[in-house]
Amino acid sequence: MGYLTITTWELSDGADWETNLRSVREQRLPALKAMGATRVTLVRTSSRTTAAISEWPDEQTRDDAMHLIAEVRRKVQAVDGFRLTGEMKGTVVAEV
Repeated sequence: MGYLTITTWELSDGADWETNLRSVREQRLPALKAMGATRVTLVRTSSRTTAAISEWPDEQTRDDAMHLIAEVRRKVQAVDGFRLTGEMKGTVVAEV
């Protein structure tokens, strides 16, 4: 049924939301798609936080891309001003 990762992020205090998010939208999310993600959704959860939901065809595809995903995450933190605050991942077991 697929494999999902859900990561949560917090924008640095005082950073401009739109400026920093633009880079994520234009560069980081497409990079995940290029690695094999079938869909990437970014949800704004508060004035400074987001959740990123990455859908993968299977766990192996996601695991094969892990070293590249780590680089994307590093850039989100170092360049875009977001700090990783959590991660959940697992196989989809039901959907409608």
